[in-house]
Amino acid sequence: MNPTISGLLAVLLYLVGTGLQFTSKGDNKRIVTRIGLAAVLFHGVTSYLGFYTDVGIDLGLYPMLSLTTFAVAAILCISSFRLPVESLFVVIFPVAVVSILLQLSIEGSYTPRDDISRGIGSHIVLSVFAYGLLSVAALQAAFLSFGNYELRHRKLEVVKKLPPLETMEALLFEMLGAGLVLLSLSILTGFIFLQDIGSPGLIHHTGITMAAWAVFAVLLWGRIKWGWRGAVASRWALSGFALLALGYFGSKLVLEVILGRV
Repeated sequence: MNPTISGLLAVLLYLVGTGLQFTSKGDNKRIVTRIGLAAVLFHGVTSYLGFYTDVGIDLGLYPMLSLTTFAVAAILCISSFRLPVESLFVVIFPVAVVSILLQLSIEGSYTPRDDISRGIGSHIVLSVFAYGLLSVAALQAAFLSFGNYELRHRKLEVVKKLPPLETMEALLFEMLGAGLVLLSLSILTGFIFLQDIGSPGLIHHTGITMAAWAVFAVLLWGRIKWGWRGAVASRWALSGFALLALGYFGSKLVLEVILGRV
């Protein structure tokens, strides 16, 4: 399939799903989820074709951004069959639309590589799904913080449209735990398989990613040891995700878009 066709189909389905989610009163949950899964399927085709090119694997900013949002959307849609995370669709679906349009419309400066080993491939896969899980956790943290704020100001009409705050908090730490495990494996495989880890782009990426790992680890330890929750947990989770996003996409943005280097 042509990546432009699959990408535009994914964009259309994501927008339909977002519109239904805004107008849904709870009855359309399964319909929205199924539309989201169809969008994820076409998004996956687009990401795959952009990632595996005729001349090698493209690890540029826009293909990787699209691949990451694909992982986030896939995790969210699959999780929605078991967990009350549908409220996050209205954020993730539009972000996925933007990432697809960027991939289809902008040609980055990155030169695709044909020397990717299985070890480096495993590192990439672990990284993408770690970012995916921790992105969902960050969104949960943002919604949890918003829900707590609305509750303190007695705006109960808004709070009623969100899942119970205790449920959102439990989901936050469940996803943080799984995401931290994947992030740890990603860092480990990076140290094992990446030979140029001391290069300018990677050394900054590695340092900031390790700082993000430390933030998430401290948060989970604080939860176990001191019962951290609510606003404290949300701030730590969002801070860790901000570092994680800066470590990868910030470095690639500077190198590829601003400096025009690979």
